[in-house]
Amino acid sequence: MKEGKFRSSSIVSIFQKLLCLITLEKKIMSKKIGLLVLVFVIGMSGYAQRIIELPNSPIEGVSWQNEEKEYYSQIWQTQVVTNVSKPTMQVFTPNADENTGAAVVIAPGGGLYALSINSEGNEVAKWLANKGITAFVLKYRLVPTGEDGVGDISKLSATNPNEIMKQVSKVISYSITDGLNAISYVRKHAQSFGIDPNKIGFMGFSAGGAVTLGVSYQYVDGNKPNFLVPVYAWTDAMAVQEPKADAPPMLIICATNDPLGLAKGSIELYESMRNANKSVGLHMYSAGGHGFGMRKNGLPSDHWIERFYEWSIAEGLVPKNQ
Repeated sequence: MKEGKFRSSSIVSIFQKLLCLITLEKKIMSKKIGLLVLVFVIGMSGYAQRIIELPNSPIEGVSWQNEEKEYYSQIWQTQVVTNVSKPTMQVFTPNADENTGAAVVIAPGGGLYALSINSEGNEVAKWLANKGITAFVLKYRLVPTGEDGVGDISKLSATNPNEIMKQVSKVISYSITDGLNAISYVRKHAQSFGIDPNKIGFMGFSAGGAVTLGVSYQYVDGNKPNFLVPVYAWTDAMAVQEPKADAPPMLIICATNDPLGLAKGSIELYESMRNANKSVGLHMYSAGGHGFGMRKNGLPSDHWIERFYEWSIAEGLVPKNQ
């Protein structure tokens, strides 16, 4: 009887130990899987998580009642950022063995009421990083808005477009300052990023294109861009001017059927550079509309960024065999 009890208790003890071992193994496997998932997510989540804060100063007569906000705009059908009151940049770095030494500061568009942060920002930066170009997505200061900046500018476009320009005029000079400060920062820290300080460009879309033009007309030695890429630049917000005597090379991108009529300004910009005997290229697509960025519309304008890359090789910014 005692022997039966002993065997019974031993069997129970063995099963309990087995159960503990199985439970422990499951926990270990769960942690391993969790770690693998974490590594995978980190690997897939972007090229860099570093956010750089740029110099900031108050704007007389302008105050932000709402915090910076990122959300999906149903109106524009894309991810946007609004109410930027403190300029920052996010860095997208290429693999060290693919780094060309070139860099681009990217200014997304959005009428200075919002930033089209993905199709004219992060997706552009990822494409460039894959080509060995370090990219900095700039969040420059915007017009203060309500909870839905895209809704605000869309309503004003239909009811009071003059109010848009009135509000933009209060902020745009500071947005341009943010662009110049971005170049200064990249050049100052070029060595730490593996960047050639003589291969730092500025690319902007729509309102970001207006910032690009402002940068091209207002730079000094320390914050001069080495090349410029205005993409369907909003020349109503920043009028075309005579280029500086030492203006860097420029590649202009636009579509003839831009509904905002920006093809005319892009051509005027091209002529201003050509007449001054400056290095300039122009890709004017017959179709593409406005705000195509990295969207895929089944049109030749989908490939504008490849044309930029080819141009960057021709300009000696990127090695031909990269």
